[in-house]
Amino acid sequence: MDNNEFKISEKKSDIYFSNDVQSSNNLETKKGAAVSSGETKKAAKRKKKKGIGATYLFFIIVIACSMALSIYAIFCMNDILAITKTTSSVTVSLTQKIETSDDAIDTLSSNGLLRCKNFCKVFVKVRDKFIHSSSLGGPYEAGVYYLNGKMGLEGMLITLQGDNATSETIQLTFPEGYTVPDIIDKLAENDVCDRNALISVIQSTNFDFRLTGDLKLNDSVPYRLEGFMFPDTYEFFIDESAASAVRKFLQQGNNVYTKKYSDRAKELGYTDYEVITIASIIQKEAANEDQMKLISAIIHNRLEDTVNFPTLGCQSTSDYITNKVAPSLSSQASHSADYYMTYYNTNNNSTVVGLPAGPICNPGKAAIQAALHPADSDARFFFHDNSGEMYTAKTLQEFKEKVEKYAPYLEH
Repeated sequence: MDNNEFKISEKKSDIYFSNDVQSSNNLETKKGAAVSSGETKKAAKRKKKKGIGATYLFFIIVIACSMALSIYAIFCMNDILAITKTTSSVTVSLTQKIETSDDAIDTLSSNGLLRCKNFCKVFVKVRDKFIHSSSLGGPYEAGVYYLNGKMGLEGMLITLQGDNATSETIQLTFPEGYTVPDIIDKLAENDVCDRNALISVIQSTNFDFRLTGDLKLNDSVPYRLEGFMFPDTYEFFIDESAASAVRKFLQQGNNVYTKKYSDRAKELGYTDYEVITIASIIQKEAANEDQMKLISAIIHNRLEDTVNFPTLGCQSTSDYITNKVAPSLSSQASHSADYYMTYYNTNNNSTVVGLPAGPICNPGKAAIQAALHPADSDARFFFHDNSGEMYTAKTLQEFKEKVEKYAPYLEH
């Protein structure tokens, strides 16, 4: 028997022991191969599972992106076509002119009227490039506009351009001496503009005119544009924008009150605002145009001597508050009529020195010219009898004597 091998024999079984290295190695290799094969199968299964998971995730992402894009597309088209938009109105106030459609769309978006503003900006540019008949681009006039999403992007931008809702027109005459409340009432009653829109435009909208370009809201003045809405006959569209309607008054006033008038105001030592204020008082105090220059002289004489004549002694300024401002104030008004009276009462017992805080009506051309070119007179007092005849006086004593003689029923 070989030294490296021995054999034990029993009845039914033979057991062999061997130190054959090659056999041992082969056995180990087979075992390793079996283990490696098992791990490979497990890895393949894991890889297969990962692959299936990645595929599911990919499809989920694709579906989610598709849904997001679809929703965005719906929102975009809804902004343009207003398919499901609400008809609830939103008040959009443009205090200054907007030049570009991008800025206008930003304004609409900030007011909750658009969701996809970037898409809308691109749409307007593409649309205007291929459709030249009616551009949606700027400018968009300053004013107050009542908009709703149901109008769609095009409808809202067209409205901001100042286009009118109807072609029906109406001609209205506004006499000299009409106040802002008078003008608002007449425009609203004839369906030209909304009353609240008119008030908002008058108080806050900036217009690029020489006379009113820098005119700011004054806390002591009830209506910012009082005095500058020039009286005349105008043609309006029914349902015209408030800004468009007000612009017509201001444009005509700017045409009438030329730079020549401004130069004359400087010669007299007054601002344009003060001249319009004087003209508004002349308009209300004079019974006719013939009296205007003499009344102007008396007002100028008193303004030049506020030490002896601190007040104008004109009833018309307080009547403006009592008869025009007080009835038009709403319950939400910032101030009461009594508050404004402290700035407008120029009667002899008042504390207002010189001119009131602002104009008391919208004067005509004759009153403006009288304010700029008063008569040559030393009179300091005037009054009217019941027939409208005017009397003047240089002194208080002369004034009292003439009142007793010609109009004893007057308080003085």
